[in-house]
Amino acid sequence: MRPDPTPSTSSNTPTTERAEPRFSPDTPPRSSDEPTPLTAPAQAAASAPAAPSSAGAMPAPALAAGGGRQKALTVVSLVVLLGLSYGGYEWYSGRNQESTDNAYVQGNVIQITPQIGGTVTAILADDTDFVKAGQPLIKLDATDAKMSLDLAEANLAQAVRQVRSLYANNITLEAQIAVRDSDVQKARNEIIRLSDDLARRQSLVGIGAVSGEELSHTKAQLTQAQNALAAAKSATLAARDQLQSAKTLTDNTQVQNHPGVVAAAAKVREAFLTLHRATLPAPVDGYVARRSVQLGQRVAAGAPLMSVVALGAPWVDANFKEVQLRTIRIGQPATLTADVYGKKVQYQGTVVGLGAGTGAAFSLLPAQNATGNWIKVVQRVPVRISLDPAQVSAHPLRIGLSMEVSVDVRSQDGKSLAEGGQAASAVQTDVYEVLDGQATAEIQRVIANNLGGAMAAPLQPAPAAIGNKS
Repeated sequence: MRPDPTPSTSSNTPTTERAEPRFSPDTPPRSSDEPTPLTAPAQAAASAPAAPSSAGAMPAPALAAGGGRQKALTVVSLVVLLGLSYGGYEWYSGRNQESTDNAYVQGNVIQITPQIGGTVTAILADDTDFVKAGQPLIKLDATDAKMSLDLAEANLAQAVRQVRSLYANNITLEAQIAVRDSDVQKARNEIIRLSDDLARRQSLVGIGAVSGEELSHTKAQLTQAQNALAAAKSATLAARDQLQSAKTLTDNTQVQNHPGVVAAAAKVREAFLTLHRATLPAPVDGYVARRSVQLGQRVAAGAPLMSVVALGAPWVDANFKEVQLRTIRIGQPATLTADVYGKKVQYQGTVVGLGAGTGAAFSLLPAQNATGNWIKVVQRVPVRISLDPAQVSAHPLRIGLSMEVSVDVRSQDGKSLAEGGQAASAVQTDVYEVLDGQATAEIQRVIANNLGGAMAAPLQPAPAAIGNKS
């Protein structure tokens, strides 16, 4: 028997029957160009993903994943290429550069210390204030110094008058010598007269015209005249010796430069400087920092009271590793940046010197490498770099600021150590020379007031002993 071709309804395999479309009497007939609507099961089957075909075609999601990987590889390749390019550029440009960020701004920090002790009566500048050279900063009590100056000026005046008396005594002695010379000449004339008289009387004794007694009397007068001449000569010699002794105190000198006057003038100078040192001036232009002095404080000579920082000419100490010093030479140009301004502001500098030792060698407690366990530490040597004053004026720096330094080491013509010294002083001040000039003027004033009208000739410049510069 042939099996029944009609599938059994009891089979477990589900069968899908295509339902015939039903037309409502009100529904217009469809055209042959319009698609036939599907039933719900058919729509679900159509929306399901298609199974891969036997020809091996990639599905759409796989194709999308492959395109993403290709883009990622392209991006990574570009990044690697850029990194290699940047690294090559840095190597090429950096092989002629020595750089470090272990660099700091340095400058002259001038301590203000009194030259005499005293009590602080005024503080005329405070931290962060800008002061000019010669501007008063601190005042001390000057009462005792004023008394010392008055006493020294009185002693100078007395010394001038005493020296004047020495010169006057010389004039008196010269007059006495002239009198003694006159006495000598008078005695000589008397002797000549008596000698002639005795000769005439002796010629008349033989004829009895002159008695013997008269002759004897004439001889006695002659002897007396001779004794008077000897006495006049002795007096003249004594007067000359006295004048010579007096002149030893005044020879080759004037009142202004007499040793006695010079000694008294030195005391006046000392007292004058002590009085004016009670006011402490600023040695240079700069900014006040680290003020520690207080009003009414009793300070000793040499005690630090405050500091003045000169920011007009700072420099940079760049601490390079010892292996970097192989190519660093004096005179090489450098480019610097400060953290306070960032990379946009660059300073141009020049290497002016290399330190004579490492920082560790000059530290407060240098390393004792010969004792105990030893670990090698890379040492650093300070390299001083000067800055362009115009750039520093446009972008001021402060002591201790961090810097980044890059030195162009292509030129190897310079020295690694400085030769010779500086032609002129790097830092100097003349505010203290003003006091010395004022002291000289005060001394000359006192001397002029005590010279008197007869000896008030033009004053000679003050000699070096009391003079212009110490």
